[in-house]
Amino acid sequence: MKITFTFLLGLFCSFSTEGQTGSEIFLFDVKSKKGNIALSNPQNITNHKGYDNQPSFHRTEPLVYYSSFNDDGRSDIRFYNFKTKKTANLTQTQEREYSPTVTPDGKYISCIIQRDNNAQDLGMYPLAGGAPAVVIGNLIVGYHAWIDANRVLLFVLGTPLTLRIYDLKTEQDKIVAENIGRSLHKIPTKNAMSFVKKTTETEWSVMQLDNETGAITKLMDTLRQREDLCWTPDGKIIMSDGTKLFIADPFGDKQWKEITLPTDANLKGITRLAMNAKGDKLVVVVAE
Repeated sequence: MKITFTFLLGLFCSFSTEGQTGSEIFLFDVKSKKGNIALSNPQNITNHKGYDNQPSFHRTEPLVYYSSFNDDGRSDIRFYNFKTKKTANLTQTQEREYSPTVTPDGKYISCIIQRDNNAQDLGMYPLAGGAPAVVIGNLIVGYHAWIDANRVLLFVLGTPLTLRIYDLKTEQDKIVAENIGRSLHKIPTKNAMSFVKKTTETEWSVMQLDNETGAITKLMDTLRQREDLCWTPDGKIIMSDGTKLFIADPFGDKQWKEITLPTDANLKGITRLAMNAKGDKLVVVVAE
């Protein structure tokens, strides 16, 4: 499956247009029992016309960060406090920010900063307030996930799409895989990262990248042509087929099992997912 760089760049840049598909973020309470999870109390935590997407949790605080379009059609980073039920902005800039992620030291939000000249830098905004710093400015970064304080895993736009490890000390990057999906994660129970490999149009797999040896191994198949996933604290994977949620143990039987949704959860167009470090909250992005 050949995809041109121009198309991919245009696809990512479409986030900055007013025509981008509207989305909302739902928050669920989660209870785990004997390897299964039960969801309850669905809440629309954005309830805002337009694009609200790419959620991630703070590791210790009751906060969900996400990218949200403002009235000018530019995306800022906002956050929702699920204890106080209040929403606020982290950024209000002339740039466009995506994929907010708490840095390993817990002091910054790293994110993709998309500029009007089509540059897409990886930057950091201090949680305490202040000017951002550019971390990576020489690559067109689409998505990222922190390996540790000195290394970051990158989805880099190009032909083909590449997975790279970037060393902040040496400012060097290494390509470790090609033709990948956008979902990059730290595996909670391993010293390893996960990514989705798109071998063919229909053969998509969840892969494990060992953080010490660099060895890459296949964990299991994704749901058919689905790339968005999240990890539970005990090492299970949650994915969606677009309308339903499923869970699987990639280190066990590798079988997808449907998660029962609350009767008052009418979800459609499910894409991105995220679970907090305690495993008691799950956010789901759905079509508006």
